[in-house]
Amino acid sequence: MSEKAIADFVARYSLDTEPSPEPVRGRIILSQKRLVLAESGSKTTIPLHRIFDISVGHVPSELEGFFQDTITVAFEGDDGRHTAVIEAKNDSVGKFKVFLFKAILSGTPVTVKHPARVGGRVMGERFETGKLRIQPGKVEFLGIPDPFVVDLSGVSYFQKQNRDVGGQSRTVVAIRHNDDGQTVTSEFVVATERKLNHLGRYLRLEYAEISQRAERIDVTEQEMEALVAIYSGANSGNLAGALGIDAGSAAMVLTEIEKKELVNPGNDGLSLTAPGKMLVSDRIEKVNT
Repeated sequence: MSEKAIADFVARYSLDTEPSPEPVRGRIILSQKRLVLAESGSKTTIPLHRIFDISVGHVPSELEGFFQDTITVAFEGDDGRHTAVIEAKNDSVGKFKVFLFKAILSGTPVTVKHPARVGGRVMGERFETGKLRIQPGKVEFLGIPDPFVVDLSGVSYFQKQNRDVGGQSRTVVAIRHNDDGQTVTSEFVVATERKLNHLGRYLRLEYAEISQRAERIDVTEQEMEALVAIYSGANSGNLAGALGIDAGSAAMVLTEIEKKELVNPGNDGLSLTAPGKMLVSDRIEKVNT
């Protein structure tokens, strides 16, 4: 494989093209063009354009006894449709998932209208042509007059609908998300149905992962107020004033939300983690509706 590897690690995997479903241990190599699964004496190459679905955590019923944390890749072979199930530690699965979607989707042409709505107000924007770029927990829209990023921790809903775009009936994705404290709706059309399906899968997987992490965390009203204040620019030095409490109490609140992994302390100030952003986005959405 002449192109540069994006990911290269050792894991167990199973291919339904093999006589036995029992997994083998081998190398998983991902490049911009293909996914290669190799073990001693055999190698399977899957061109990325032949992958039609990617799922995390779900494996075919006949393989449930073999695997734990998995990514299942469904692809079109010369003799029909097949699946490859790859197992790795949970953090490796998450990283590889992003690498795989990034390799498949980044650079994909996209037609986008942003913002289509601000709150409930319809804007007069037109559809512009640009490109997608995938980042962990984010989708970037580049090559348009006003590039923007959709942080999936700030998404409140997305849906597909058939609409007229440029005189053609196209599948338009509407995604409502938080943008600098405002609830905006962006609309976009992806070049091909397959790429659209991949993007929809990525949005659902990433959103569900962040949402599940956020739902497991209980916060008090004061902790919620602290998260909103940090989102609005408060730091450890002025958090007490933002909350209207003394410095000692503010330090205790900050310690608690750091323990709950809702805040990242840094040299340049405080920042919210993805679950922290989602909790704040939910609060803003409730206030605005």
